[in-house]
Amino acid sequence: MRKRDIVLKISQETGIKQVVVKDVVQRTFDTILEQLKAGKRIELRNFGIFQVKRRKRRIGRNPKTGEVVPVPERLTVVFKPGLKMKSIK
Repeated sequence: MRKRDIVLKISQETGIKQVVVKDVVQRTFDTILEQLKAGKRIELRNFGIFQVKRRKRRIGRNPKTGEVVPVPERLTVVFKPGLKMKSIK
């Protein structure tokens, strides 16, 4: 499912124009990104938690050549599913 599909579904279910729904969906995503860039945690009840974690530097290995490669420290976004998402089978 793409963002466009989400906009269409919400627009059809609510009767709100697609342009308005698209703006709200995009602003929602933009707000989540801004907060994650600021190092904040996003908790959406029953959906899940987005947060930024720091990955330590480590030694990796190139799978093709077997050469040892240093992997630098970096920040990454992690997602922990909420109760409703965990119950999906």
